[in-house]
Amino acid sequence: MPEQNQVPNPPQTPGPGSRQPAANAATDDVLVSAYPHRRSRKRWIVSLSIIVLAVAGVFLWHYLSGFESTDDAQVDVHLYPVSARISGYVQTVNVDDNQWVDAGSTLVEIDPKDYEVALARAQATLDASKATAKSLDIDVPVSTVDTSSQLKFTSSDIQNAEAAIQAAEKEAAAAHARVVEAQAENVKAQDDVTRYRLLLAKEEVPKQVYDHAYAAAATDVAAIAAAEADEAAALQAVQEAHSRLVEAQAHFENAQAGPQRVASTRAKALSAVADVHQKEAALEQAQLNLGYTRILAPVTGEVTKKVVVGLNVEPGEQLLTVIPLDQVWITANFKETQLKYMRVGQKATIELDSNGRTYNGHVDSIAGGTGPIFSLLPPENATGNYVKIVQRVPVKIVLEPGENRDRQLRPGMNVEAKVYLR
Repeated sequence: MPEQNQVPNPPQTPGPGSRQPAANAATDDVLVSAYPHRRSRKRWIVSLSIIVLAVAGVFLWHYLSGFESTDDAQVDVHLYPVSARISGYVQTVNVDDNQWVDAGSTLVEIDPKDYEVALARAQATLDASKATAKSLDIDVPVSTVDTSSQLKFTSSDIQNAEAAIQAAEKEAAAAHARVVEAQAENVKAQDDVTRYRLLLAKEEVPKQVYDHAYAAAATDVAAIAAAEADEAAALQAVQEAHSRLVEAQAHFENAQAGPQRVASTRAKALSAVADVHQKEAALEQAQLNLGYTRILAPVTGEVTKKVVVGLNVEPGEQLLTVIPLDQVWITANFKETQLKYMRVGQKATIELDSNGRTYNGHVDSIAGGTGPIFSLLPPENATGNYVKIVQRVPVKIVLEPGENRDRQLRPGMNVEAKVYLR
């Protein structure tokens, strides 16, 4: 292959008479004039690109720094456990699982028969207590009047008895004086009879005189007997007057105990009034217990975990739970580094994973501590192997009115929360 061993011809140098150099010079002039224009266009494009990127970066930074977001957020709500306040047999359940109920509607009914009987018994006991209190209330003024009258009468009886004693003693003294006088008259009459008997025996006086003296002596003896009887009667009157005085004094002492009896009656009346109040309270409790047989919905919401008919429940036993879906809020756990510019009232949006919808709300409050601090076993950082970990703080976000009208935000759902700082 002789062609492969051939040496290429060297470039020929144009001679003085050749016109090729002139053509090359013209081409070089065109190239030299086009190169600066191409470089300036490239620089302009690069500069414009840098400016566009800078402006885009500024806008991007401004947008990204205008909100804080987290996907560590969930829907929360206050659960309302409905429990029995009395014991009894579940007679009727008026709701089904996941049924929507209004506040005040009857959810469960407990058999009321036992509580109706208890109410009737409490009413009868109250009526009897009121009757007793009324009678004692009447006895108080009557006892007061009787006691006052007895005090007056017994005091008057004592005075009368004392006056009767004085009169009887005077009468006894007068009767004794009459006895003494009759005895003196009798002594004189007996002496006259003896003297006239002697004179009659000597026939110095007529028998008529003797008979007259004897009759006078007999009369004086009868007068002594009458005077002694009067004295005995007067002494008996004195004893009777003393007895009446003793009796009047006893009645007076008994009447003096009347105020204590009145006070005792008044205390019994007050005790009866207190017993009436106690029975009224028992009646009210019986009425409440009868009302507790109908268990009402505390709020408007959705029922879950309901009981069934036939259970015997005890006070405090949970029967069902009402979830007020109209009152849900969002608990968003933001990092502590995201809270620098976060304030109450700032606008927020919530994206729900289940339907992709965005809900509007605002920051209601920021928790007073981090989430772990409220756990059952809060972390203890006072150890030698402490490692700083960014903590999360719960932020409560409430929805604007009407946002959860379709009630698709349900407790426990995961959402993405975004809080706008500007």
